[in-house]
Amino acid sequence: MEKVFEALASTPRRKILAYLSETELSAGDIAARFEMTKPSLSKHLRILESAGLIVSDKRGQFVFYRLQGDNLANTLASFMQAVCPVSKALKKESKALAAQKKLEIK
Repeated sequence: MEKVFEALASTPRRKILAYLSETELSAGDIAARFEMTKPSLSKHLRILESAGLIVSDKRGQFVFYRLQGDNLANTLASFMQAVCPVSKALKKESKALAAQKKLEIK
């Protein structure tokens, strides 16, 4: 549980979780939303994955990230996002991305 709290203590990591709340994103899609170096972003993603909050899936040359299925850690993360004012807009963007992806598939 210590890893979960460490992961949630960082604003960029909470933002990443909010972006992943409704859809999966590639590492490049996530990077495009932040002004940080790729090594810094990779570190944040590793910490989230190590805490069991996200999972990665390598497809060809791309790595996609999504929230780990229902577990206590993600329930806690969802609660934190509900009370974090920054997360509202990011979750809304995530929902729009998910809807857009559904339209592209059809």
